[in-house]
Formats: sequence, structure tokens, C-alpha cells
Amino acid sequence: MLAPPAPIRALAFHRRLPLLRPHHPTLLPHSPGPPPPPPPPPRPCPAPARFLMAFSTETAGEEAEEEALPGPAGAGGGGEVSSEEWQRWGTSSPLPTVVASVVRQLLEMESSAGEKMRFGGVGSKLKGDFKDVEDRKHRAVYQTLADSDQKLQYYSARQIGCRLLGSRGYLCQKCWLPMEDCMCSKLAPCNLWRGIRFWLYMHPKDFLRQNNTGKLLWQVFGIQAASLCLFGIQEHEDIMWDAFQRSGKEKVSFLYPNKSATPKSVNDLKFDDFAMSSGLQEGVQLEPLNLVLLDGTWSNSAALYRRLKERWTAIWGEEDIPCISLSMLSASVMHKLRPQPAWDRTCTAAAAAGLLSELHMRPELSAFKLEEQAEAVECSLDILLDALIARRVRLGRSITRKQRHRRDCI
Repeated sequence: MLAPPAPIRALAFHRRLPLLRPHHPTLLPHSPGPPPPPPPPPRPCPAPARFLMAFSTETAGEEAEEEALPGPAGAGGGGEVSSEEWQRWGTSSPLPTVVASVVRQLLEMESSAGEKMRFGGVGSKLKGDFKDVEDRKHRAVYQTLADSDQKLQYYSARQIGCRLLGSRGYLCQKCWLPMEDCMCSKLAPCNLWRGIRFWLYMHPKDFLRQNNTGKLLWQVFGIQAASLCLFGIQEHEDIMWDAFQRSGKEKVSFLYPNKSATPKSVNDLKFDDFAMSSGLQEGVQLEPLNLVLLDGTWSNSAALYRRLKERWTAIWGEEDIPCISLSMLSASVMHKLRPQPAWDRTCTAAAAAGLLSELHMRPELSAFKLEEQAEAVECSLDILLDALIARRVRLGRSITRKQRHRRDCI
């Protein structure tokens, strides 16, 4: 991990964030009446990802706080998931076979049990008696899988299948927020320079999470410029790696601090002359530089990185994968809602914005308006933050989290 530069300079487009004192939490106003009961003790939260890693910074302890209210009973109605329904969640890929199989099994179990599936809480977890029946069933299936890769695929598919069924009729399929909080009309699309392409390598536990920020990249830039790849879903991973092989290994980089080698910076990224000369021309075929952002919690980051490294070695026979780190650190606006243990840790979208901003500072790339693209991502973060805060206010919940560090964020 690189030591933070001194002094730290905030990115020009970042807002200055007020520090919230831990002994003065901002609570929602309440109507007169008897004093409310004392709040429950804060949940312990392990350290999330550092800024130099493009992760969703929610921790396991905070996952339970994202959406405490259960989803509507019987949210799994509607039959099997079609390819069209699948793609409306933010991908251009066909519905993965293993996900379709898990959904089919759940629906068959529902039919046999004679009761509707109920989902609730973070990740649209199964509830009620049906949960116990399904839990025994999936454990039995898991035990029959001898291969570790098959177990991973089944685990990921089950997570995704439950979220797909549990989110029907509840979450907006574009912004992943409850329909009454949909923010889609406020987002402004922006064209990403065709010389680069983002890949969101997302852990299944971050799929359809309301406060996930990786989704903002394809909402702003489109699903072809910022593509979703789900960890453990072989068909998704094959699509991503096929794209890497078409571009060549020289055009693939991962935003992650490689512990076995000195991390490279954005200035080390190579763009060929054709990309530089044709980057502004319409209709020119261009193999972009593939930039991979790991989108998951700190506790899941090692598994994401390990699987990427194994595939890289299998294809190109090299132990070290090309990783880059950011040199400019600043806090995301999401820090207001979910303070991190240190100022140099942030969310996936803010890491992408920082990367674009650093690319803009390279003189040969200044013509491609990368700073404007970075600002578009930052604007989408503001909109997501406002939507999440508005929901908390409506539900009568606190709009701040316990402060977990005492150093300046800027």
C-alpha cells in the first residue's frame, strides 16, 4: 500500500465535507411526547476498503443497516426470470444458465410447498418457513458439488437468484433503489472517452444493493462503456476475459495495490498512437484500455483479486497482474452517510472519478474531456446520496453514522 502523499490535495470537483463529531450525532427531529428509548449500541464494523482499492466500502456490520424493513410478501411472484428482465438490471449479457437454474429451483420449491416465497432485509433474504426448507435443500445440493469452482458458481448464483426474485416490484431496475425513491430522472448521461472501458467486477453480495455506487458508472456512461461482471458467474467472467484477450494483455489494468510488486500509477498506463489519434473520431474501431474496478467489501476483496489473478496466470502464464494505484486522495461525498475508518478510503464510483481526473492531468489526454466525465460521476454520487438520505428521513432513521476516525478527510 502506498503511503499517502503530503500534503494531500483534494480533487478540484470534490465538495468539502463537514466533519461530524461522534459525541454530537445528527438525529432526526421527533414530535413532542415521552422521551424515546435510548438508541441501541453501534454495531461493530470491520475496516472497509482503502481508497487505492476500488471497492464498495460498506462492511458486513453496515449491510444489516442498509434496509431494515422487509420487502413485500410474495415478492418472488412473476415466474422465471427472462433475458429481458435480467438485462434491465444493468447488463447486456444473456441470463446466465446457472442463475436461471437456481431461480427455477426456487419456483419449483415454492410450488411444492404451497406457500409464497417471502423476502426481506439486505440482499432480499428468504424469510419464514420457506427459508428453512430452502436452506436444507441448498445445503444438500452444495454437498454434492466436489469441485470448488462449482461451489463458488452455485453460491454466487443463489445470491443473485434470491435478489432477483426478492427485488421484483420493489426496486427500480435501473438505479436499484425502492421505486418510491427512484433517482433515474435526475441522472444525466455522459459519453466516456472511447479509449477506455470500465469493468465492474462485482461480488454477488453487492448486486442490487441500494447503496452500491458501482452501478452509477453504467447509469452515467452506459452498459457498453461500463460493464458489469459478477464474481463466480462463469458466463459473465468469460465475456470479460474474452474482451481482454481481444484487446491484448497490454490493454488491461486493475485498480488494486499489487502486494507482490510496486504498484503502478495512472501515468504508467499506455495508450497507443492509434487510440490517441482516433479517439475523437466517430465510427473508428478502437480496442479500448480495459480498467477493472473490484466492487465488493473489504472482506471480499481478497477473493475477487485471487480469482482475477488465477485467470490471468492461466491465460498469459504470468504470476503478477498489472495493477495501478491512485496518487490523489480525497473523500467521497458518500462519506457523509457512511464515514470510513480513515480518510483514504472511499467508494467505487469515487475511485473511478479519481482515476478519470488523474488521466485528465496527462497533457496528451487533455482533449478527451476526462475531467467532465469525472465530474459526471461525482454528480451522480451527489444524487445517490440525496436519495438515500431522503429515504432515511422518510423512515425516521438517523442520517449519520458513528464517526470512526479523527483525522481530516480533506
